[in-house]
Amino acid sequence: MPGIHEFWLFILSGLLLNVTPGPDTAYILGRSIQLGWRGGAAAAIGISTGCLVHVFAAAIGLSALLMASSAAFAVLKLAGAAYLLFTGIQMLLSRPKPLADVAVQGGEISLSKVFWQGALTNVLNPKVALFFLAFLPQFVAADSPDKTLAFLLLGAVFIFNGTLWCLGLAAFASRAASRIRRSEGVMAWINRVLGALFVYLGFRVAMLEAR
Repeated sequence: MPGIHEFWLFILSGLLLNVTPGPDTAYILGRSIQLGWRGGAAAAIGISTGCLVHVFAAAIGLSALLMASSAAFAVLKLAGAAYLLFTGIQMLLSRPKPLADVAVQGGEISLSKVFWQGALTNVLNPKVALFFLAFLPQFVAADSPDKTLAFLLLGAVFIFNGTLWCLGLAAFASRAASRIRRSEGVMAWINRVLGALFVYLGFRVAMLEAR
């Protein structure tokens, strides 16, 4: 492909990175168990949207600015940490509603909220920006006539493959968890686990240092 070298190595590396369990996987599985396929899909698409923002930012140089400017890095880091901690604490302190009430209200957690939580978790995480800045350029040819276009193409392929994998996870988890969703106690614990995950990510982002 023009401007790109070792494309199949990139595909293989990207797939291995996508299938490696991490916070995004935990979030998708948790929402799939809570809300079914639609909740897991909303989480997956939100996460992919957040990654897409970083791909565009890296392509036009914003990620390089984050690495060069300690002030810009610190602002994004603190904003991301604050959002993650606030969301995590909110989820830890929330109380599950009776299932009958949830059914009447059409769901305690809206799909739009699930989407935006997934998107903002990635958008406000400078570690995601630095990942794309470090990973994608390795497969852009030095003599590429349009490095920005090559960068965007690689990012789009990586996110597309990742989204397919995440949607598959959501489908699997939602099918396997139909019985779990009937238990209010289990649902409450899932919410607490997700809340703890957000708090953990918030502390990790807060401790992250620019390199």
